[in-house]
Amino acid sequence: MFRLRLVSSCLRRSLHVGAVNRDQVLEQLRVCSGEDQVFEVVGKNKAKLTVNHVGCAVGMLWQFQKEKPQMLRTVELIKRHPQFLTLRVLAENKIALMDDCMLVDMLYDILRLNVEPHDSLVQQLVSEAWLRIDRFPTSSLSKFAICLSDQHLQLSPLMGHITDILDRKLSSIDDARILTTLMISVSALVSPRLRDVLIGRADHLLNTMDPSKYNNPRRVVQFLRNIKYSHRPTLEKCNRILLHNIPRMDAENISIITGLYQSLQFNNCDFRLASKQRLVELIDSSTDPYSFTKLFVALGPMASPEIREGLENTALLLADEFSAQQALAVAEALEEIQCRNLNLINKIASVIQKNLHVYKPMEMARITQSLFLLHYQNPELFTKLRKILINFLQDSVFPYEVTMLTRVLSMLPCPRLDDGVISRVDAVLAQCNLNDLNTFALAISKWVRNDASYRHNTPNKYVHLLQILTRCGHERLHTADRLDLVLEELKYTSGEWFEEMLLEETMATLQRMVDQISWTNVPELALFLTKTNHICPPLMDGIANVTLKDIDKIHPSATYATLLPFAILNYDPPRADELFDVCIQRLTPHISSFDPHLLVLLAYALAVADCFPEEVVREIFNIDFLGKLDAQLEMLPDALNMRIRLRLMELNRAVCLECPEFQVPWFHERYCQQLHRKGNGFISPVQQQIHKMLGEVLGGINCARVAVLTPYFYTIDFECVLDKCQRPVAYSEPSTLQISDRGKVQWGSNSLEKVRDELPPGAQRVAVDFLDSRSFCKNSRHMKGEAMMRKRHLEILGYHVVQIPHFEWNSMELSTQDAWKEYLKKKIFTEPSS
Repeated sequence: MFRLRLVSSCLRRSLHVGAVNRDQVLEQLRVCSGEDQVFEVVGKNKAKLTVNHVGCAVGMLWQFQKEKPQMLRTVELIKRHPQFLTLRVLAENKIALMDDCMLVDMLYDILRLNVEPHDSLVQQLVSEAWLRIDRFPTSSLSKFAICLSDQHLQLSPLMGHITDILDRKLSSIDDARILTTLMISVSALVSPRLRDVLIGRADHLLNTMDPSKYNNPRRVVQFLRNIKYSHRPTLEKCNRILLHNIPRMDAENISIITGLYQSLQFNNCDFRLASKQRLVELIDSSTDPYSFTKLFVALGPMASPEIREGLENTALLLADEFSAQQALAVAEALEEIQCRNLNLINKIASVIQKNLHVYKPMEMARITQSLFLLHYQNPELFTKLRKILINFLQDSVFPYEVTMLTRVLSMLPCPRLDDGVISRVDAVLAQCNLNDLNTFALAISKWVRNDASYRHNTPNKYVHLLQILTRCGHERLHTADRLDLVLEELKYTSGEWFEEMLLEETMATLQRMVDQISWTNVPELALFLTKTNHICPPLMDGIANVTLKDIDKIHPSATYATLLPFAILNYDPPRADELFDVCIQRLTPHISSFDPHLLVLLAYALAVADCFPEEVVREIFNIDFLGKLDAQLEMLPDALNMRIRLRLMELNRAVCLECPEFQVPWFHERYCQQLHRKGNGFISPVQQQIHKMLGEVLGGINCARVAVLTPYFYTIDFECVLDKCQRPVAYSEPSTLQISDRGKVQWGSNSLEKVRDELPPGAQRVAVDFLDSRSFCKNSRHMKGEAMMRKRHLEILGYHVVQIPHFEWNSMELSTQDAWKEYLKKKIFTEPSS
């Protein structure tokens, strides 16, 4: 049908009024059913071909290819055909005769037929289009922008010209397809102002377009991914349209959308459940390498073990037919699902090894990383990969390439760092952002540890690089003037080097920009403070003030990130109660739209802060919600799955202890028993020391139990009982220490049983907990929220809680046996607060 429309369009342009002037060449092209027939018509009519004939012939050649499955396309054969060369020469000679639409269509079709961007025809078409660009209709402007993107000209002055035209003509664009295509093309050049008006216009057109055109919302999501801007209202609108169209999607489209969502950290349970169902339906029809690869990449990470096993078996059967790119995609999917199918891993690796010569630098880095993380055993291949990576790195001039190649190289065993690598890293450091600098620091740290000479003295080459890294980091922070850009660079930055060398300077930079805190960057800033465990009152007060002022602008789901540092870091701003109240009021009407796992995390954070909104608690603890949560957890990565299950248990425990009026049952007994059986019971040297001291302070080792399980499965480091006269009460069976086969000290099995002896009248249980550095903020001795919640819960269970901070126990004041004993006496033999 499209081919008929294409020919009809050509016909209208070329026929004169009246039947007597019918174009016979065009009619011959019109009835062609394949490329060979088109070439035959061209060959027989070379002298008669007009500009319309050339445009129609080239358009039909691409349309024939477009209608074929990817694997059956013959673009290279077309390029080598003598008559295609004829068409190219004629097109170049007739550029001046082409109208605006034909000019852009010709460029588009020629590029789709893999004519190189440096070809004279392409160059002439681009030059002519630039001269006419201001008069292009928006449909042609959109198509021309795609052509420039195909040639990697996203940052060119010409694309800047298109961006300016788009800005001026935006209000007149009423076609969502045209607008969304232009948005993607100019995404690298949009200002914050243009970004906002583009999103607003796209939002309007999404309301008026045909909802079955799901590529339009997909392109909007792609635009947001390109500019790294998670605009939740627009994402949710796009998601509703995409969700409605999932039954019509193939595996490739689902895979693309899932990847975009992951990049934007947008998790939608309904979309994942619906896409999983659709992908399962496509299993039987995905039998060729192309469609199966798309299915495997999309379905593998969220499939059940049974379905995943079937996918792996099919992949093994098709592996020999995989192309280089398909083998790479499957290898990355195997890494994501942590595959342990050695036959499949070996087979994919062998396909990759045969195609090493076709991979580009970033692809080679991804291959190496995947095979390494899959624990693939082939030293010879890794040696070859290392040589290829070094060659790519030494030739690269792009900082992002050098960064990734260096990071992957550091994963491989290497006795000594190549000087060429050092010089290339040194050359790009000044151009790197904070995240790249942090990546280099992590890589250099690995090389330092692996270099044999490090045992005697750190080589000067490493010291020199680390000094430059630190200097570049400080300079970048000193010159930074936009909070949003700094937060973007800090999003994935972590590690020892950053914390030791740049964290203090980073906090000073953020405080310098405190006036730039706005409702748009509050969630990112809050997440950064939480991630770094760094309590900073000026910044947290700034977050609180902006939140209180602009709560109606903050998306309901962003209230989780906003409140997180106040809960986890146990910080109360001047209007703390009001802050929590307005956030709860903001999210409550939208509870049902929250992703299940996010609502659990939010409720847990509120519980840490001793806040239990009844609407949130009742939403979570009902059968329908828990069923939906279970279905979502099956599709999440194992680490996130276990984290959410743990948080649900801790929330269940908190509600049972602190809000018995809600009558929420305790349903995690079996889960906690399983979790406890997996624990190792090992204790640190400090805990052994405290245990010994307690025996002496209490008058005997049988006066203290160790690793005691309480109701609701808290594990107390040490428990003792004091009678009403503050005298220790001996247990019938003392706790014992045992040495494991590996030489580690652990509690005896009888110590780990949940024991609740009856107390003598007036007696008091005492819980003694050693608090290591994880219980405190990194930049102060301020106790974090989770340690405070634990104390609350143990007190509800009837304990007098004694907390021993690590900085007190290890202080100079407590450097003798007598000092430690006196310290414990003061802590334990104190009347519990009422």
